[in-house]
Amino acid sequence: MANTTNTLTVSILEREFRVNCPADSQDELTCAAKFLDDKMREIRNASNHSGKALGTDRIAVIAALNIAHQLQQLQNKQAELADKIARIDERLDEALMSDVQLEL
Repeated sequence: MANTTNTLTVSILEREFRVNCPADSQDELTCAAKFLDDKMREIRNASNHSGKALGTDRIAVIAALNIAHQLQQLQNKQAELADKIARIDERLDEALMSDVQLEL
């Protein structure tokens, strides 16, 4: 069965955007848009409190950089965990090959 595409309207900083997305991804896209809107509002509010009014484009770039940085950090942690799991798996294989009894 073909995946149907729907047009979804999301609101980010009081602006509406119409985007196409697969029907089964609408909830995820809505959550992603809300996440972005929240991040952009945080940046706008922080800049207003510091006396520096930032334009929407600059706010969007700063939000994108912050989100990209968070993604990189999570990917690095995931890679570290994958390495640890691989080492544990190797140690288990070695222990099993040497007939060592493991008590879990």
